[in-house]
Amino acid sequence: MPNIKKLLVANRGEIALRIMRTAREMGISTVAVYSEADRLSPHVKFADEAVCLGPPPSNQSYLLGDKIIQVCKELNVDAIHPGYGFLSENAGFAKKVTDAGIIFVGPSPESIEVMGSKLAAKQAVAKYNIPLVPGTEEAISDISAAKKKAAEIGYPILIKASAGGGGKGMRIVESEVEFEEQMQRAVSEAQSAFGDGAVFIEKFITSPRHIEIQVLGDQHGNTVYLFERECSIQRRHQKVIEEAPSAVVSPEMRKAMGEAAVGVAKACNYYGAGTVEFIVDDQLNFYFLEMNTRLQVEHPVTEMITGKDLVREQIRIAEGNPLPFAQEDLKIYGHAVEIRVYAEDPKNNFLPDIGKLITYRRPQGPGIRVDDGFEEGMDIPIYYDPMIAKLITHGENRQDAIDRMIRAINDYRITGIETTLDFCRFALQHEAFTSGMFDTKFVERYFTPEKLEPVFSDEEKQILAAMAVVFYEKEENRINPKTPKNTLPTTNWKNRLI
Repeated sequence: MPNIKKLLVANRGEIALRIMRTAREMGISTVAVYSEADRLSPHVKFADEAVCLGPPPSNQSYLLGDKIIQVCKELNVDAIHPGYGFLSENAGFAKKVTDAGIIFVGPSPESIEVMGSKLAAKQAVAKYNIPLVPGTEEAISDISAAKKKAAEIGYPILIKASAGGGGKGMRIVESEVEFEEQMQRAVSEAQSAFGDGAVFIEKFITSPRHIEIQVLGDQHGNTVYLFERECSIQRRHQKVIEEAPSAVVSPEMRKAMGEAAVGVAKACNYYGAGTVEFIVDDQLNFYFLEMNTRLQVEHPVTEMITGKDLVREQIRIAEGNPLPFAQEDLKIYGHAVEIRVYAEDPKNNFLPDIGKLITYRRPQGPGIRVDDGFEEGMDIPIYYDPMIAKLITHGENRQDAIDRMIRAINDYRITGIETTLDFCRFALQHEAFTSGMFDTKFVERYFTPEKLEPVFSDEEKQILAAMAVVFYEKEENRINPKTPKNTLPTTNWKNRLI
């Protein structure tokens, strides 16, 4: 079996740093790659060696697969870990890596290719008796045929790009009247975003939950599931808060979903770490959505409740080792919650907010983990995803984890940019979340920008008014010391401060 001695991490920021830390624990030296915008990033400083790929735009740096492979050859690198995003689900890149005699820390190119197409994935898992959302089994382009199929399924329906992700190339159609226009838009958007205009139709689950199962498979045919993650709090189809386990999944449902996820992995001969995503309706029926053939952003909550280092397992699997544990060895310990701290303004439709991290102080204490890739004084670049950090808490139960998270949010100090911290605090304290009775419509159903405005009691309002008067008097005396006292506004609120 190959023994990895030097690992190149083909990524940036928090995930690059997180991978390198595990590699160092395993005695593996690391190579960082970076763009000119990330020259001073912590992952560059942490690595044993670092190479600049080019200018800030991804297509001139982090997406240069051939250049990354060349760096590996020059530095005698044994393996590449792609992290998530960028080249992590690029089957062509994975094949080039393996063809170059370098270990790809991830699944086979064939697995990536099958699961990279939503239609191919559905076809691959069909023989494993895995629940699928009613819809077309292949790409559809004929408008009249598509309309007929939509009528059979029943509105509302969803038009989705086969090669899609992140909500691109996706259109909800409420009635036949708007079908043609929405289909044309979906095809156009899919072609623009992915270079592939293929779309398919499926029933739209009106109030779904987004629940995913973490799987691990080795190259000897062993596959296990490491339970579920609840990922329903989203904005623009992107997750903001995740937790493990889910508040609504029973042991029986967990077993059924886990075994279905293992079936999905076996359908494409999967090895490595992967995530099988399901949508769950209001009756807790679950349907296969897609498989992400990489490490997920939210993997830390699984690590917290299982005690397993998923990156360590990825590396061991890539080396050809069998899984060191079986399904019956895995247990859930406590509860974990993760929030994504984005440089976004929740009061302005979650638009990215770039700038300098003037103040940056991480929360600390028992059960708190911060995965980040920034330091105080650094600029948030405009070229990449605006996530600053992932804040994760662990507790004996769900309420303990939530309480600890709220304390950690209050202790986090970030100035210079707007962040999603206030929104996450609002969501975690909302009755829908604390009760566990929420779905992917949480933001549109419960959140408005004014919900983040401070709420003061009558007594606090009176104190603030009194303080304002005191401040006014001091300023007036400073500017014009001869002003008679009786010319100033009078109020009895000032007395409340005494």
